[in-house]
Amino acid sequence: MDLVPKPDQVASAAGNVAHLLLYGGLADLRPMPRTLIDDGMLREVYHYRPVVGVREQGDPVLLVTPLAAPAICFDLRRGCSLVEHFVTGGRPTYLVEYGNVSFRDRNLGLEHWVEEVVPAAVREVSAHAGGRPVHVVGWSLGGIFAMLAAADGPDLPIASLSVVGSPVDVSRVPLVAPLRPLLDLTGGHGLVTRAYRAAGGAPTPLVRWAFQLSSFQKLVTKPLAIATHLDDTDFLAQVEAVDRFTSKMTAYPGRSFGQLYHRFAKGNAMATGSVEIGDHEVSLAAITAPVLVFAGATDGIAPVEAVRAVLPLLSGAQDVRFEIVPGGHLGMLTGRAARGTTWRVLDEWIAQWSGAEAPQPVSPKSTGKAVTRKAPAKKAPATKTPAKKAPATKAPAKKAPAKKAPAKKAPTATKTPATKTPAAKAPAKKTAVKKVASTETIGSNPRRRYGSGGSRALSR
Repeated sequence: MDLVPKPDQVASAAGNVAHLLLYGGLADLRPMPRTLIDDGMLREVYHYRPVVGVREQGDPVLLVTPLAAPAICFDLRRGCSLVEHFVTGGRPTYLVEYGNVSFRDRNLGLEHWVEEVVPAAVREVSAHAGGRPVHVVGWSLGGIFAMLAAADGPDLPIASLSVVGSPVDVSRVPLVAPLRPLLDLTGGHGLVTRAYRAAGGAPTPLVRWAFQLSSFQKLVTKPLAIATHLDDTDFLAQVEAVDRFTSKMTAYPGRSFGQLYHRFAKGNAMATGSVEIGDHEVSLAAITAPVLVFAGATDGIAPVEAVRAVLPLLSGAQDVRFEIVPGGHLGMLTGRAARGTTWRVLDEWIAQWSGAEAPQPVSPKSTGKAVTRKAPAKKAPATKTPAKKAPATKAPAKKAPAKKAPAKKAPTATKTPATKTPAAKAPAKKTAVKKVASTETIGSNPRRRYGSGGSRALSR
């Protein structure tokens, strides 16, 4: 709004204020309809239902959420929803989230997500999509989970990885770097360690405060920004949606938080390219799938250099591409500018590494000049294309799993992922997860974060 508002700006501002006061908001916060297709211990896998008149085609996309952040990071609001973008473009879209984390989950470590949750979600999505390979998109810690799971499970049916705002070298994070020398003074038995052990993790208020602190400048200037944009409905709707996202953050499990604190914040283990997960080391060099890495130009949690540090560690990847896009930590994923930058690059990347039946990317109105392309020469080699087109030969069978869905109601159906997994995985660990899933009907988990109002659970 101009310093001296014009008549039309005054009218728009008055209308927005009236709408806020009378209806409580401007943002369209309706979630995209989805169906629960698989669940287990802190694992909920959803399939977003296709839009009427749009046929799903191509390889599926799996969105991986980070710990403590709500899954609405991918479905922030209508018009700024990555889920909506994929679904309206005809891309089979899935999401894995973790439900409510509580004190009773304090003994769960990162291996639960890296070795169990993400791999199980990838296999379930591939099976649900007719055996097609999966394009995995992870944001923040979700991106780190995706990379570690891909490195730990070379047999997973992953077509490509997209990592959005995932800091690898924490020594280059301004919020953490000054504190790292102080963390070593107490030899791992200081106030922080005692506090998170006593609390069973990082409580929700602390997680919410830390996220807000990362954008402290925006937090301080927020009232002024709102006052100067009272005539901008889209701006006010975005602020409202981000506020809702922040209010829904959850806690970190105690043991997982301890591992993040000691191995990532203090030890900076990811920067070495090898991390201890469970009882073994996981090396990022073991990733063979093509990897797309995004960094936000104004991201305070995952600055450009902290993200860029992963590139030399992906020595085994089929292809690596790095992009700098506008926005902060959340804005780069689902901000207003992301519609013409991050989303456009994702469309191109997924189409490049998909089978012949992949849908054409939907190009939103935007100037693509904001995207900094660091590796334009890295295109899919012609010799590698046939390997990615292999799933296309299975296209006729894509409908088969859907027809046989009722047969999956038998408890033994939960063993389906095991038939797709080579013997490289520890059978004892997989069996333990399947026992949990086989004793419950899909969707009956009382610890689900959301009720059936926003999703439809199908027993199989």
